[in-house]
Amino acid sequence: MNKDVTVAWEVGAELGEGPIWSDSLQALLFVDIRQARLHAYHPDNGERQSWDLEEACCWLLPREDGGFVAGLHSGVAELDLDADGPRIGKRLTPIKWLPDGDRLNDANSDAHGRLWFGSMDNAEAEIHGFLFRLDSRGLVEMDSEYHVTNGPAISPDGRTLYHNDSARQIVFAFDLDDDGELSNRREHIRLPEGAGYPDGMTCDREGGLWIALWDGGRIARYRADGSLDREVTLPVSRPTSCIFGGDALDRLFVTSAATGCDDEPLAGALFEVDVEIGGIATTPVVMPNDSTL
Repeated sequence: MNKDVTVAWEVGAELGEGPIWSDSLQALLFVDIRQARLHAYHPDNGERQSWDLEEACCWLLPREDGGFVAGLHSGVAELDLDADGPRIGKRLTPIKWLPDGDRLNDANSDAHGRLWFGSMDNAEAEIHGFLFRLDSRGLVEMDSEYHVTNGPAISPDGRTLYHNDSARQIVFAFDLDDDGELSNRREHIRLPEGAGYPDGMTCDREGGLWIALWDGGRIARYRADGSLDREVTLPVSRPTSCIFGGDALDRLFVTSAATGCDDEPLAGALFEVDVEIGGIATTPVVMPNDSTL
């Protein structure tokens, strides 16, 4: 195994995704979409917790008034987590709002607490994925015609939003203004055939973009100009996402998937990677008014 990579938890997630660092819990939270499970890993003491969810969950983000916002199979909702486990609260999007067979996939918040997330055909057959924004103005379709949405990630200065179409092996970049409007959509990175598929990603504090490469067996850091800086090989072929965690946000955690990897003993594990650089804090989501939902 790469000397910079350690196994944090052999959790065996079928489709580990959506890692997020929680300051309030001092834990790395992530989900298993296919098993409808929520996991928490406390790196300081090694404590591990897992809960069954009422329905599949694709991601969590902290919300400004406490608790979390969750991307569920049925839409976006509030979620609270305490000693009794997770509880789903107020729905922020209609329960039936996506085409049959579609689900959410990956989310992030910008510096103003606006929520950005994608949708996709769960069977990965149809090309009708969207990039959405949810804020005080309500739910807005910001981009469309994705095959498999992934990301998004926000640059440290808050001026660039990155979003993937994994199936096409492309990372797009957009200019992001203070009002949450996107412009200048452009191809930022195109991976060559056989290099893997760009999955979940995050920015470090120097503006580097770290991407988990599904079927690529590694994570890669790209400079702000889109050029490749470095790669870290992992002992699994399907890493799914990555996020910085810990008090100083100086520990990079990577989720992975066990699906389709029966011959890989560590498939579905959570990894920690020493990259000698720190990340940026996730801005809690500012909840929209009920009148905008």
